[in-house]
Amino acid sequence: MGQLPFIAVEGPIGVGKTSLANKLSSQFQFHLLKEIVEENPFLGKFYDDIEEWSFQTEMFFLCNRYKQLEDIENNYLAKGKPVVADYHIAKNMIFAQRTLKEKHLEKYENIFNILTEDIPKPNMVIYINASLETLLDRIQMRGRDVEQNIQATYLQQLSLDYNHFMTQFEAQHPDIPVIRLNGDELDFVKHQSDLEYIVHLVQEHLKEGEMVQ
Repeated sequence: MGQLPFIAVEGPIGVGKTSLANKLSSQFQFHLLKEIVEENPFLGKFYDDIEEWSFQTEMFFLCNRYKQLEDIENNYLAKGKPVVADYHIAKNMIFAQRTLKEKHLEKYENIFNILTEDIPKPNMVIYINASLETLLDRIQMRGRDVEQNIQATYLQQLSLDYNHFMTQFEAQHPDIPVIRLNGDELDFVKHQSDLEYIVHLVQEHLKEGEMVQ
């Protein structure tokens, strides 16, 4: 028997992770795991003053994602039900390393390592990146109130951090396939052909990994 598919869709803010995860969930009939974003009570304050509110923001996300992944393990993966998520738990360290002060980062990293040691990890990653212009356009288009004060410089740096992280991730996890997508060239929301292209890539990787469906 092959591996049970657990796919994570990743990329910087505004790139379309949730939209693609939704579409793949429908296409493959996988359970959809969506991260909690707007429910984070610190997020609006964070975008107004990153330095002041970063630790509270990151801890909220970490605790919620930990709980979500525990539930995913117990209610879906352990019962043979495939999952597609619009995040990978490793993203927490991308944000933490960029926003936390050194004294907070050390504490956060210790807690992160303890919590994530035995939770399920995705066995396929879809990484979408896009230019700053595309990211800003999509953030404005979806109109989340808490995101309206995101600074372009922060978003640009985050995109660079993601690229660096994914290069490291691929080197450290050669057994986990990473599908890289260019969000400037592909618009899977507006163009069915772009979505069909991505679905085909995922199908090929599922076959190669002999993942059960």
